Amino acid sequence: MAGIYDFSAKALAGDEISLKQFEGRVLLIVNTASACGFTPQYKGLEALHQELAPRGFAVLGFPCNQFGGQEPGNAAQIEQFCTSNYAITFPMFAKIDVNGDNAHPLFKYLKNQKSGLLGPSIKWNFTKFLVDRSGKVTARHAPTARPESLTREIEALL
Repeated sequence: MAGIYDFSAKALAGDEISLKQFEGRVLLIVNTASACGFTPQYKGLEALHQELAPRGFAVLGFPCNQFGGQEPGNAAQIEQFCTSNYAITFPMFAKIDVNGDNAHPLFKYLKNQKSGLLGPSIKWNFTKFLVDRSGKVTARHAPTARPESLTREIEALL
């Protein structure tokens, strides 16, 4: 069976990135959107990334337009938004689907590993999957979970 490091995804810039390059790090994988009520969570995600990256942590952002059309932009517009509004430095990937037949294989895997309260489907933007250093999906957090509320849980994995 495939593991988290067997997947790859296109970066916003268009190059294919293997998740193998994140092996040994604690990861927080998040489906994001630029025009969502939860969009201000970018600030907390970046703060976590800045504070904990030196200890082996990374946030990985995956823009998605499946919830209320809240990520309508192209890659350049998404990058511009994230940079100018939130000074995002964590890796951002190309826009993907997280549900349905066209869901990115990484998100199919994540949902299979940690189902939500109402089943495997992702219900909205800013659903968060926490992955330990060995690549095991240890937790799934709802969009309402603020990034800063995950600090203790992340630190326990570091």
